[in-house]
Amino acid sequence: MLQLPHQPLQVAAVPPQRAPAREDEAGPWHAEAVCRRDEAGLFFAPSKEPTAARLAREAAAKRVCGRCPVMVECREHALLQPEPYGVWGGLTAAERRVALARRRRREVELRKAAATERIAQAG
Repeated sequence: MLQLPHQPLQVAAVPPQRAPAREDEAGPWHAEAVCRRDEAGLFFAPSKEPTAARLAREAAAKRVCGRCPVMVECREHALLQPEPYGVWGGLTAAERRVALARRRRREVELRKAAATERIAQAG
């Protein structure tokens, strides 16, 4: 992992996991997650983390996610919950906010297109 000289990597305490919205969402994918075998602090920011250290930590966390067999399931979990902190499914909290906004815009456009098509068929 990349560390800046004279600046030790700070590891944050991992926030407690929230209970899944539905029982079936706690499926077996959790057991297969590569991050369960890595340093958990890699995925969550310590308080007052300098930008360069945050970027290096997030890049290292994303590398772990990149080799994970359940990355897609993890990402979808983080988008459905939505998880407000940490790297989940290879995405930071900010990247997940962007993905959710895109998803919402796409859903609105699909609803508009469906409504337009219904009107055209009825007319």
